[in-house]
Formats: sequence, C-alpha cells, structure tokens
Amino acid sequence: MIASPAQYMTTSGLGGAQFGPLTKILSEFFAGRGVPAFLMGGAVRDALLDRPSGDIDLAVEGDAVSLGRELASTLDAHLIVLDEARDICRVAGADDSGAWHVDIARASTGIVDHLRGRDCTVDAMAIPIGDVASPDPVRGLIDPTDGLSDLRAGQVRMVSRTAFEDDPARLMRAPRIAVQLGFEIEPDTTAVIRRNAALVRSVAPERVRDELLALLAEPDAATSLRLLDGLGLLGEVIPELEAARGVTQPKEHHWGVFDHLIETSGQIETVLDEPGTKGGSTGRMVPRPEVLDGYFDREASDGHSLRTLLKLGGLLHDVAKPATKTVEPSGRIRFLGHHSVGAEMVRGILNRLRLSGRGTDLLCAAVQNHLRPAQMAQKGEMPTGRAIFRFFRDAGDAAVPTLYLNLADYIAARGPMLTEDEWAEYCGLVGHILREGLDEKAPQALPKLVDGRDIMEAFALGPGPRVGALIGIVQEAQADGEIATKTEALNLVRSHLTAGGRSA
Repeated sequence: MIASPAQYMTTSGLGGAQFGPLTKILSEFFAGRGVPAFLMGGAVRDALLDRPSGDIDLAVEGDAVSLGRELASTLDAHLIVLDEARDICRVAGADDSGAWHVDIARASTGIVDHLRGRDCTVDAMAIPIGDVASPDPVRGLIDPTDGLSDLRAGQVRMVSRTAFEDDPARLMRAPRIAVQLGFEIEPDTTAVIRRNAALVRSVAPERVRDELLALLAEPDAATSLRLLDGLGLLGEVIPELEAARGVTQPKEHHWGVFDHLIETSGQIETVLDEPGTKGGSTGRMVPRPEVLDGYFDREASDGHSLRTLLKLGGLLHDVAKPATKTVEPSGRIRFLGHHSVGAEMVRGILNRLRLSGRGTDLLCAAVQNHLRPAQMAQKGEMPTGRAIFRFFRDAGDAAVPTLYLNLADYIAARGPMLTEDEWAEYCGLVGHILREGLDEKAPQALPKLVDGRDIMEAFALGPGPRVGALIGIVQEAQADGEIATKTEALNLVRSHLTAGGRSA
C-alpha cells in the first residue's frame, strides 16, 4: 500500500530536523523569489513507500548555485558546489538535532525534461515544494516516466536506453536501489546494464567505491554481490576477482575460491549478528563480549561503518589464492603465502577505489593476519599469552576485526559440512583469544616494565632496532606471565644478551 507523502514528510526527520518545517522554509524561500522548485528523487520515492529517508533533492527552474548561495546565507549554512558545469550544489548545515543537507539541481528546460533525464523511473518523480504539506500531495505528483507503476510493481526500470551511457555511475546505482528497496531489476534494464557494464571503468573511483559499500551495507551481502556479478559489474569494479572463478580448493572447503569469497562477505553478517541474518544457532555461538557493543557500527572509512568495511574485507581476503595455488605430486592443494600476497593486492585494489588510508591499512592488516587465529596453538589447545600478545601487537587496530573475519572465513570454508561440535570448539578458541587480548594481554594494556632508555643505560647499548627487539621479548614474556617486575625484565634482557642476542 503506497502511503501519502504528507504522512511521512510532515512527521519524519532529516538528521533530526523535521521534514515539515524544513520543506516549509524551502517552500517560502523559493516562492518569495518566484522560482519554481520541486522535491524529487529519493525523497519522493521513499515517502510514497513510507520508508525513512535522509534525502532532500530539489530541482529548480533557475540558477541553482546562485539560489543555493542565497539559501545558505538565509539558513546560516554552507554552500558546496557539487558540479559547476551542470549547476548542482549542496546546502549543508546543522542544528541541535544534527546535520542536514539539501541538494539543488538546475532544471534548465523544465522539470519534466529534467525528470526524463534521470536514471530509474522510481527516482524520476517530483512534487512542487509548495504542495508537500497539502492534504493530497499525490495530486501534484509529476511522473512523466510512470515511476508510480514501477513502485507498485516492485521493479527498477531505466528511464531511457541511454540513461547508463549518459552517466555510467548509474550502472552501480541501479542494483544498489534494487537491493535497498527489495525490488527486482526489470529485464530490459538488466540487459542494458550487462551490455554497458564496462562503462563503469570510466566512473570516478570514489563514486564506485561509495555505491559498492552502500550496497554491502544492506543485509544479505552475498545475494547483492551475486546480483552485481550477474550484471557483469563485479568483475569490472574488481577485475582481480576474475582469476578466482573455477579455482578449486582442498576437500575441507565446500566452495571454490570465487564462491568462497562471496560467501565470506555474507557470513560477516552471521558473525556480527546483523539484523535479518539467517545465521541461526551458528550466529548464536559466536563470542560477542559486551565491550564490543556498537564497535562495528562506528565509522571506519569515508563515512562507512566498520561492519560494512569488513564485508568488503571478506570479499577480498583470499584474492591471491589463484596466483599462489600449487598442486603437489600427491594431489595436495596449497596456497602458500596467499595472505601476504593478498594484502599487497588488496592495497592496490583499495588505492584504486580511493579508500582512505585508515580503511586501507585496516583491511590490509586483516588480510595479512586472517590465518593467524587457527595457527596460534596446536589443535585442541589454547594459545599462550605470548602468542595472543604477538597477534594483537602485529594486527594493531585490525586485531578484533581480523578475528571476526576469521570466523566468517571458517563458516564459508566449511559450508554445510560444518558441524555444531566443530563450530563450538572453534568459537571457544576465538573467544579465548578475544577475552585474553581485550584484557591484560593486549599490548596497550600491559604496564611498561622497561623502556628503551632503561635497556640502553643498563647494558651500554646505542639506539637501534636491537633495542626494539629486546623490548618486544620483554613484552611477550610479560604477556605470558613469566615476568612482572623491572628487575625480572632486565634479567631477561641480560640472559638474551649473554646468549649472544640470538633471540634479539
């Protein structure tokens, strides 16, 4: 049932600001200047679907940047010129309720032509800004491409056959909208996207990155990635994945490399207990210390959450397996060094997508260390404090995300072969690493027994990497409970130096 736009727009907020008051201000602003202005796109679409929305997109039959500058001054906000050639700007501000923004585009040949130049019909509807609060705003709905029918049909349909050629970023936007709304992409539109998929290479990397991460932010990432792949877009965005197709793995793995990567991205939702996940008992057994409440929802890179970023990590973590695969005479399949080679490949991919340095470093560290949890102790045993310390030290800020990537990797490796007892044992291992690492064994939590100056003064050493290595030996022994005082730490250093520094 499609709701009245007024039902949503007068009661819901944009960054905490009420749509009603804001649209009233906008209506009075443009009416006072005799400029026709229209609420369009996602705001209208979501209102008709009775969905929350954070968008206010306006089309104006006037000079958008000049009007935006005047509006920014009126609202004590900031003007951001998004596209000077196409006369598109953003007015951004904040109040006690939070941040808000209004995007304004020039409809140079009128609102109908402007809507016909958009991407999908469900985003090609508009309402005069002055009609938003009227008793029946649907009467004023401007819908030249019959987007209302497509909303009712639950489908994403292109406005025209040249829509994707006009702006290839729409190739990624169409599946993202379909995923967010739970819609199907109409068959002719699907065919045109497939035919034009290679055009996505010409899109600004930042736009591709944000569309990909917005899609991964939605539940059921594995299905979303298979949609992208079916449209021919996944391999265009990350061509390094193409080599993974058809690459078999040892019998312990249920899927080949390509499907394993997609499944791992999806299983991130299970181990993080994402709403809507189908993890069932598998998800319930995952260790989730209270100290991590909200941890994965924090912003990690370019406005995207750590949760979303980790799904991308799941997709990329074994990207180097095809390049490192060997088959021994016995038939044993190995991927020696794929974690290290993979970390470098992932850095190249993320640099190409213009992911921030912080996000890139975190995912590269997670890929580099994603095998470590299972290698920290013999099967059936728990890792020592020294091993846990080394892991948290080496992985740094990526330590906790790496543990959850490892859990998702394990589920996606075993697939339907995973037994409850096997999973319970593995969750016990990772839970132990988490508890110890987040407690006194974490590098940042250990009290400092000695520093570089102490060691240099006690043993007449000059500064250099040898001193750093000795500090590391002290910290590892401290984490394992072998030493607890400065005297014990210096005695340990002395024993290593006396032995010729073999361990240093």
